[in-house]
Amino acid sequence: MPRLYLRFYIALLGSLLLFAFAVTVLWHREGGPVERADATLARLVQNMLPPADAPAAEQQAALVRLANGVDGDMTLYGADWTALASIGKGMPRLQWGAGARPGHFPATDLRLADGRRLRSSKPLGFARPRALLHTALIALALAIGVAAFPLVRQLTKRLERLQRGVESLGAGDLAARVKVEGKDEVARLAQSFNRAADQIEQLVGAHKALLANASHELRTPLARIRLALELVKDTVDAKRRAGLEQDIAELDQLLDEILLASRLGAVNDGMVLETVAPLALAAEECAHYDEVQLDATPAAAAALLRGDARLLRRLLRNLLENARRHGQAPTDVRLDADAAQLSIRVWDAGPGVPVEEWERIFEPFYRRGGTRDNGGAGLGLALVRQIARRHGGEARCAAVDGGRSGFVVSLPLLPA
Repeated sequence: MPRLYLRFYIALLGSLLLFAFAVTVLWHREGGPVERADATLARLVQNMLPPADAPAAEQQAALVRLANGVDGDMTLYGADWTALASIGKGMPRLQWGAGARPGHFPATDLRLADGRRLRSSKPLGFARPRALLHTALIALALAIGVAAFPLVRQLTKRLERLQRGVESLGAGDLAARVKVEGKDEVARLAQSFNRAADQIEQLVGAHKALLANASHELRTPLARIRLALELVKDTVDAKRRAGLEQDIAELDQLLDEILLASRLGAVNDGMVLETVAPLALAAEECAHYDEVQLDATPAAAAALLRGDARLLRRLLRNLLENARRHGQAPTDVRLDADAAQLSIRVWDAGPGVPVEEWERIFEPFYRRGGTRDNGGAGLGLALVRQIARRHGGEARCAAVDGGRSGFVVSLPLLPA
């Protein structure tokens, strides 16, 4: 689709052309005032002249009376361009254009209703009114078109600057603002955008401050509980102590996941982009789990991607932890790649996820029925999708062999 300024400009030129076409059609159908004046003059001249078949002497005498007092040359031609009468040096039998002698170029070519033509070196009426109309319309359209282009372009440039500001804000630059120019609707739109950006920046800042303070305030009592548990561990039942330690670990992990999800959902905070070898990263993470089988195609073994190694490691760890908690061993991890994309597939020997829940399991804090006793807060898979999308990829649930389901993460690769 053409740019906005081109669409404005084309609409303006189209309106001009439509107006010129309508004027031309009406002129040809009804005849303009100039043409009607020429027709009236032709009728008056014909009334003063004898009929077209009158003798030449009568034609000559009538033309002399008609041109009495006019200092110029005239020639009366018949319908077949036969000279019927002439005054002075006469006018040559020429159409408009080159070839006429200096001083004898026809200033008027008046056509009578009976087909005769009166050609004169002095103007009797208007010369070619239709040509003058068409020329005037074309010149007017060109002048308006040339003058309108910078005006239209100036307006759309302001809109383009506003668009760049919106894109910068959407990309995470909360300090993005646009310059307010003029006092029209575009200027008011820029003012509204700046006000909205200020409010968004304040809200995000308050949100981050709240999370940071909440994290600090929650980790402090957790540390005290952990310390108290250490002091009384000899007097507490071993089973109860293990349960308390697990609860503390889960709370600590939950805080960490909430903070990470908040950072990923707001702006590009904390992302350190570097060149990552996905096979090496996957091998390191898989080594921390038992009964995990890693496989990679030759293309995936040589592939490289641009991303945050810490976040990508967390992505794979969450998938493996999800398989350990909710699936059945063994867990398979397979890396595949083509020219532009890396595919990471993770599945286990369990029944998998029902098709109707393939999207819901990526919602924050969503846990399937019967999985609440397996640990986790329901943020692991939500973080997997957020991390994948932050790197320009996607995470989804998909079918694998045997009617089961697994997880597929697609990430863009660096060019070879």
